[in-house]
Amino acid sequence: QVMVPVAGGMMPAYEAYPASGGPFPTVLVIQEIFGVHEHIKDICRRLAKLGYYAIAGEMFARQGDVSKMTDINQIIGQVVAKVADDQVNADLDSLVDYARSTGKADVKRLGVTGFCWGGRATWLYAAHNPAVKAAVAWYGLIDPPMWNPKGTTVFQVVGKLKAPVLGLFGGNDQFVPAKSVEKLKAKLKGKPSEIVLYKGVPHGFNADYRPSYNREAAEDGWKRLQAWFKGHGVA
Repeated sequence: QVMVPVAGGMMPAYEAYPASGGPFPTVLVIQEIFGVHEHIKDICRRLAKLGYYAIAGEMFARQGDVSKMTDINQIIGQVVAKVADDQVNADLDSLVDYARSTGKADVKRLGVTGFCWGGRATWLYAAHNPAVKAAVAWYGLIDPPMWNPKGTTVFQVVGKLKAPVLGLFGGNDQFVPAKSVEKLKAKLKGKPSEIVLYKGVPHGFNADYRPSYNREAAEDGWKRLQAWFKGHGVA
């Protein structure tokens, strides 16, 4: 656990990197709606085992502590709805600055991956920071998010992407309709980004601590993430 300087204070974050050597290619890991819990920390450690410097910031730190909340409607209404996209992008920029300052991270080889809430944030950040080399977005909301019906959609940032994004979606995702995924796929035609839709698979299929976990899709997605980062100059 580390503290990262951000606008208006300090943000807790979790970092993981190989025991020796470096600087290592850098991956920002963007949390689900439930914060930086063990699953997200585990993703950071798994990336470190692959030779990356990985860091996940507590993106809701200013708005509230979701680790103490169990009701999803409470999390969305009291915390997530108050987290502005501009704040998220600025905090991710601060994580990159912090990573650079450690001497352990090579931020010229910068990748991003995020899950659920963080999946959407991954698309937005890939359209924000030209330093990002590649991004992998897991089941991020494409349409106006439930916490802000007037919020930016992934469709609105597709033309502004500064890095290729691999979007991984489940065909039975109750929050991301398959028809929206197909529409996004059509919008990305001829562009370097790519969409994978796992048939019959629910939202949160990589979350190995929840019933939504689908081992086959999760393992395939993890292989694709590694290949995507290697193929686009992150690894």
